[in-house]
Amino acid sequence: MIVNYRMRAIAVSFLVVSTLSFAQSKSAISPESRTERYMQSIRGNIPLLTAFLSEMPKGGDLHYHLSGGVYAETMIGWAADAKLCVETQTLQLVKPPCNEAAGNREAASALGDPVLYRRMVDAWSMRNWQTSGQSGHDHFFDTFTKFGLAGDDHAGDMLAEVAQRAALSHELYQELMFTADNGRVAAVGKQVGWIEDFKTMRETLLANGLPEAVEAGLKNIDTAEKQRDADLQCGTSKAEPGCKVTQRYVYQVLRGIPKQMVFAQILAGLEMASRDSRVVGFNLVMPEDYYVPMHDYSLHMRIIDFLKPLYPKVHISLHAGELALGLVPPDGLTFHIREAVERGHAERIGHGVDVMEEDHSIELLKEMAKRNVMVEVNLTSNDVILGVRGKEHPLAAYLKYGVPVALSTDDEGVSRSDMSREYEKAVVDQNLNYVQLKAMARTSLEHAFISGDSLWRDGHAFLRVKTCALDKPAAEKLSGSCLSYLHANQRASLQWELEKQFAEFESRW
Repeated sequence: MIVNYRMRAIAVSFLVVSTLSFAQSKSAISPESRTERYMQSIRGNIPLLTAFLSEMPKGGDLHYHLSGGVYAETMIGWAADAKLCVETQTLQLVKPPCNEAAGNREAASALGDPVLYRRMVDAWSMRNWQTSGQSGHDHFFDTFTKFGLAGDDHAGDMLAEVAQRAALSHELYQELMFTADNGRVAAVGKQVGWIEDFKTMRETLLANGLPEAVEAGLKNIDTAEKQRDADLQCGTSKAEPGCKVTQRYVYQVLRGIPKQMVFAQILAGLEMASRDSRVVGFNLVMPEDYYVPMHDYSLHMRIIDFLKPLYPKVHISLHAGELALGLVPPDGLTFHIREAVERGHAERIGHGVDVMEEDHSIELLKEMAKRNVMVEVNLTSNDVILGVRGKEHPLAAYLKYGVPVALSTDDEGVSRSDMSREYEKAVVDQNLNYVQLKAMARTSLEHAFISGDSLWRDGHAFLRVKTCALDKPAAEKLSGSCLSYLHANQRASLQWELEKQFAEFESRW
């Protein structure tokens, strides 16, 4: 009996020591490392990985076309409300009156016709695109013409929808590409025509209606934001989560139109961003492989190179390298990213998929790292449009050479995706780990075109400024100096909120 008591005592002592050792071991491992360990344990369990990444904080989405962010189902509802018609063969919206004998029906009829409804959803998005008879590239870009009319007068509703989805994906910030003037600037450029001397071209545009078109665009943003806030019930006790998402706008230049109109829109983007802090920069959009964007690419970079010094505080992100071998002749792959960086003053590059096809590609990667030029990586978009995925994607090359990168969605409505799915593709297809995903979320806010100084004195190693170095993200109270710094710098404030979210998220594992 005495032996049994002794054995029991030894067993209890061993259990206590083991428990203490485990607790000490757990406390010795950082929350980030515990979270990394958990994610690694579920890499092969996609449902669990999906749940994990859905809850993960994600910072900001810096590459987002507003009209492409809305789901087809929403667009069908707007088309029905506007009494628009849909061509039954092409599934493109047209203005009334509708005439079924002529091949178009009321869009509202789709709400009671499951076959028409599903055909419209498929035609207006990448759902089931493989059965369309088109390439992913062509099907994707054709969607915008088909549903375009539905978005008229719904900019505010679009803002509300994408903000709400961002909040549910645990994002804090969005930069939305948006041509807010509804074509007025392009009309001014068309009227003025092309003038070879850039200085005279700018002066002529400014003297012939461009400032008025810019002001109209800013008023449209006012109207859209009021509608967004009404939709989300912001400022009330019933405010939706989307109200907490900070939205800013990148003026969207249509680079596939005549050069005089492109010049006018680039100038308008610079002017608009100079007048209103909500407009944080501009970008050139439309398919890079189309004739005009390819033919005029260097011209567009020269226009930017001339105008940017006149507006030194305005930010620039440029679509460049959204190309793949076979989509254009080989020489078309050799210079776009470099020109965007060296002549187009790009602080960020959108896509950058063909970087390894560029002349002296390794030197270009080193230059981008040295200049701190960030790449907006759109994995789903690059997959379905260009067919570039997995090991063929240059993300690993960018990481290897220290080029800053962040994930973004591009056109999540058309692509039928969201930011959580982009993170999932990064893990499953690109073999990224948790620490890398966390760095990308932080990088998104570090390279956002938002006012104020950063929380980080080192934006690569993520070392905090001395003012907030000793403060804890999970703490209820901050030091007075840190609190003052955050109040004075919107960027740092958003970054601090992201750190708070990471602290809470990592405490679960």
